[in-house]
Amino acid sequence: MRSWYPRRKSLRPSALGAAAVAALVVLTGCANLPDSSAPQALGTINREPTSEGPPPPIAGRDPDLLLRDFLQATADPANSHIAARQYMTQSAASQWDDAAGTLIVDKADTLRESRSGDKATYVIRAHKVGELAADGAYRAIDAPLENKIEMTKVDGEWRIDQLPDGVVMEQTAFAKSYRRYVLYFVDPTGTTVVPDLRWISVAKNQLTQRLLSLLAEGTQPALAPVVRNELAPPVTLRGPITKPNNDPIDVGVGLGGVRIDFAGASGLSPRDKELLAGQVVLTLAGAEILGPYMLLADGKPLDERFAANGWSVADVEQLSPAVHARNRIGLHALRNGSLVQVTETGMITPPGYFGTVNNLQSAALSSDGQLVAAVADAGRAPPELPRTLLVGSYGGNAIPVDEGSTISRPSWSADGTAAWAVIDGERVIRAVNDRATGIVSKQEVDISALMASAQGAAPRLPITELRVSSTGVRAALIADGKVYVAVVERHPDGKYALTSPVQLALTLSTRAVSLSWLTAETIVIAREGNVDPLTIVSIDGSQPTPQISQNLTAPVRVVSASPEAEYVGDSRAVLQLQYSDQTTDRFWREVPGLNGDNSVPVLPG
Repeated sequence: MRSWYPRRKSLRPSALGAAAVAALVVLTGCANLPDSSAPQALGTINREPTSEGPPPPIAGRDPDLLLRDFLQATADPANSHIAARQYMTQSAASQWDDAAGTLIVDKADTLRESRSGDKATYVIRAHKVGELAADGAYRAIDAPLENKIEMTKVDGEWRIDQLPDGVVMEQTAFAKSYRRYVLYFVDPTGTTVVPDLRWISVAKNQLTQRLLSLLAEGTQPALAPVVRNELAPPVTLRGPITKPNNDPIDVGVGLGGVRIDFAGASGLSPRDKELLAGQVVLTLAGAEILGPYMLLADGKPLDERFAANGWSVADVEQLSPAVHARNRIGLHALRNGSLVQVTETGMITPPGYFGTVNNLQSAALSSDGQLVAAVADAGRAPPELPRTLLVGSYGGNAIPVDEGSTISRPSWSADGTAAWAVIDGERVIRAVNDRATGIVSKQEVDISALMASAQGAAPRLPITELRVSSTGVRAALIADGKVYVAVVERHPDGKYALTSPVQLALTLSTRAVSLSWLTAETIVIAREGNVDPLTIVSIDGSQPTPQISQNLTAPVRVVSASPEAEYVGDSRAVLQLQYSDQTTDRFWREVPGLNGDNSVPVLPG
């Protein structure tokens, strides 16, 4: 039977914006990427070369206003920030090192410290919200900034004479000038691609070259141990990137398509050629660089099947993480401690253990719906451990795996081979299921690198929630009420570790209680309190955005999501986010039959 929830409208990927609607646009990932449509470069400043260059500073500007204009001009990185250097004296412009770092700040205050006839000293005070690496990688931060700026008059006009190295730009200017793009690399199994987010400010006709150059440079260091890059030596870009008719002008603009030749690619296996095409096509299509994509290997077609018409998104769609994240088994739920399937006609109780008991507290289904992992209340009094982790088939028996005072909601790996859970807030385990024999074994996960991370503040115990992404290479977790994304590493001995944590949503004012993957790039977070109880954030921590909360009754206990639908359990019932044709008419709607504060939505993953 079909699941109860309605399908969403297909939406085109977009950068996260300041409004909830903009954040929701990214949810469909690249499953519905267009092969052809009117190109758009949202939020990107037009930097087509002109004879005039960037506009000069406004004549007669007071120093404080000139300084504010300068903070807007720093968002234009073209020609080593030539737009910003115009606001400096000649000596300052020649000495300023714009490559020393890039900080994004909330609205900056410019405070006068002193001023005489032709000299002035100002202090810029702001709150740092992020920093941008040279390769466009974003990292969320939460810290104060104070920079001293010395100014002087040159030919009657105020100019900056001394300033710290590095770029500081306001968040509003950053949002106007930069756009978030997604590079794709191959997961360890070679079955899907993994997103790596980058923020870029470049003209549309230069974007194709920039994205492919970043692909060739490789992924961020944290992901390097767990992904593959087919666009790596001995495979390199060969010759110029052109349109299919060999025209090198305005490549990637409009409907012209793209022609790319890869040196060294003729030696790849057929499967590796498909993976190379998947990385390139999905990266370019996600940036609205339209096909056809004519891909060559040492001057000859990369694959003869696509020699005449080129590659399209449909030819590599099976590698898209959005396809792997689709919910193919519909909505399930826990109701009065039992597992039920929610259909258009009502509730169906599965046969077997999980549908007949009434003591389940949380549950998870494998992506194919064949396996269940659940946490049961064993009903034992102290000092006996009250919780049991169970794994079994959908309509069959359950096998006890572990016990604890607390056990987190389980989460299945993408391939359905193991259910992850956290025991007593400090032990992460994998319940490994051998489908051939039905034997379930327990494997401890190494979290020592996670807890000792040198990248910012390491997570603190207890870990109360852990969700593995559909790509299998990342895990989102809540530790001591804060949200992190970590890398899932498999060691040569077959054991697993969580490493390289990155804290997200640093500015949340209350503790997180639940989270779920919306796509391979975005997470929805439920937190304490009745003000903006749900927040969407991307995996690089950029621009967390409150989600609509109409009809929700705090507290929100749990959130579960897929590219097709989102569900929460609040104090009254299980609700689904309603999507209508009018973007302003969205609200949470109760799922019939799932009333009460003991109902919990259950989706695959």
